[in-house]
Amino acid sequence: MSNGEKIVKANGVDLCVETFGDSSDPAILLVHGASASMIWWETELCERIAQAGRYVIRFDNRDTGKSVSYPPGQPGYALTDMTDDAVGILDALGVERAHLVGRSLAGAIVLLAAQRYPDRVASLTLVTTTTGGSNLPPPSGEFINYTSSGGPNPGDPKAVTDFIVGLMRIYSGPSPYFDEDHQRELAHVDIERTDNIASCLTNHFVIDTSGSVDFGAIDVPTLVVHGEQDPVFPIEHGQALQKAIPTASLLVLEKAGHEVPAGLWDVFVADLVAHTNR
Repeated sequence: MSNGEKIVKANGVDLCVETFGDSSDPAILLVHGASASMIWWETELCERIAQAGRYVIRFDNRDTGKSVSYPPGQPGYALTDMTDDAVGILDALGVERAHLVGRSLAGAIVLLAAQRYPDRVASLTLVTTTTGGSNLPPPSGEFINYTSSGGPNPGDPKAVTDFIVGLMRIYSGPSPYFDEDHQRELAHVDIERTDNIASCLTNHFVIDTSGSVDFGAIDVPTLVVHGEQDPVFPIEHGQALQKAIPTASLLVLEKAGHEVPAGLWDVFVADLVAHTNR
């Protein structure tokens, strides 16, 4: 059901995009988080959403996959540029208005889009993300230790694969949904199609993330989706988002971590489709 990958010019840069379904259906733009290319919005998940009557768009953020890359440690862009990229994708595809879904770091991207381009955003879905409030519980010690370990040698594909699989395991926390074989396959595909692994592993963590969101002023329908056992942003982060945004409702993925596992796709897709029917 994929319409194929292509490189488009969006916000002045080359970004790789792939669509699923009929372009006359309501559009859903999937935006992933730090260091994650579009393939982490799994193909089967995209197909399920498209089969429910949605035009699904996924794309590689800068410094991931086949999109434009910058020298490691020297990204030539900020978080606000990534917001403009998302809207630029809509421009490139001729989509006037879309439902935006942001995962982890990309929660900030789509929130900023709703604030900066209110006429382009039909609804928001915020997946495993946060308000960034200082009073919220921190990530697990295991996550902090793993991500501060220095990371793999980007020139060693096996080391990079093992690192990504290990990170996915930690993202899952105590979740029963972790599938190591599936995660290893995705990691392998991601490494094979990524133009600059060193930049992918580094640059999103050193970009300028300034750009404040007025949560109380967000007035589009908003669905907050959060794993019950998220070790990166514990469930209190999702609850805080729901309280901060007047239009928000909360879907808790039971026993899930910092993930949207295949075992809960039926739940996630059903709620997303209902949410985007508004």
